[in-house]
Amino acid sequence: MVVKKTYRLTKEGIAELEQELEELIAARTPIADSIRTAREFGDLAENSEYQSARAMQERNESRIVEIQHVLQNVELIKAPRGDSKVQLGSTVKLKGKDGKTKEFQVVGTVEADPLNGKISDESPIGRALLGKKEKDDVEIKTPLETATYQIVSIS
Repeated sequence: MVVKKTYRLTKEGIAELEQELEELIAARTPIADSIRTAREFGDLAENSEYQSARAMQERNESRIVEIQHVLQNVELIKAPRGDSKVQLGSTVKLKGKDGKTKEFQVVGTVEADPLNGKISDESPIGRALLGKKEKDDVEIKTPLETATYQIVSIS
């Protein structure tokens, strides 16, 4: 029995993937033109321009297939409905003992972008936050430290 994997994404995450897919499909023609031009340089075995253009085409096509697969198996993360607990799609504001605040949005793994505050529900921080309520203390373990934060708000 084959288990179908679903990819949980926010509406914004789906829109970003659809935009990237459009751009990749639009890039097919210029890449094909590059291959055609490079092919005219002669011996394909020693033609670095041809090899490079083919590699670019393979990366582009791989990414197209990957995005199409994700979009065919997507499950929309609906905005949290006034629930006071952290769940997929929630934006959580945390305050540390030092008074510093951090803000994270809990998203699915495909959409995760920690440098921009989007953390996966499967990450250590995401797992620590899920199910917590405002005013709860959350212990977040990172490779450098273990810190305790209080949940200030959930939206």
